[in-house]
Amino acid sequence: MSETIYAMGDIHGQIQMLHEALAWIEADGGPDAQIVFLGDYVDRGPDSRGVIDVLKSGIDAGRNWTALKGNHDRLFEWFMEDSPRLDPILKAKYTWVSPPLGGDTTLASYGIEGAADTPLGVLHPAAQEAVPAEHLDFLKSLKTYYQFGDYLFVHAGIRPNVALEDQAEDDFLWIREPYLSYADPHPWTVVHGHTALEAPQDYGNRINLDSGAGYGRPLSVAVCEGAEVSWLTQDGRIKVR
Repeated sequence: MSETIYAMGDIHGQIQMLHEALAWIEADGGPDAQIVFLGDYVDRGPDSRGVIDVLKSGIDAGRNWTALKGNHDRLFEWFMEDSPRLDPILKAKYTWVSPPLGGDTTLASYGIEGAADTPLGVLHPAAQEAVPAEHLDFLKSLKTYYQFGDYLFVHAGIRPNVALEDQAEDDFLWIREPYLSYADPHPWTVVHGHTALEAPQDYGNRINLDSGAGYGRPLSVAVCEGAEVSWLTQDGRIKVR
């Protein structure tokens, strides 16, 4: 199974879905299965803290797991700095704790309720006290991409026709266009999340695994084994290519 890698789409605080997906992977590939998580572990779902605990514990225990950084993970990381940093890509009317983004639900998982309606001068020190330092270290440690064979794993995507070493972190975490409409081959099959769909999709040059778990839809897992790709479910694999 050395050529096999499992990829998991955006989790968004859905701890029960995460446990279920990990069970599917272990049943299919055993406890040493290689997994890459595509980022966005926090926000919107009920237990962002629990998701970070599971991922951090697995990595610390030596599991063959790679965790990538999503835009929501960076929003959380930047909010927790001594001087909260706003992401310039956000629309001006939003902050990380605005309900559409879901930072308020993340802080609720750390015991801070009503974040969206709390003044920043009160909220920020409370958050710094409530969020463990090891969780912030985890967020800071996240990679922006991972290459495995003919696959490139990244949260949002890449800028077409730009060398990997010249890609911008903002694109790895936030890009939609011109990436989503680009139909020509990339140097790899790019496996990503970020743009929520109703179900995972294979577009030939890229695979989107964000099936909307942050909105209560199922969490998606792909199995990449050489040139073969399958969706993984509780009933096993569904071959895609």
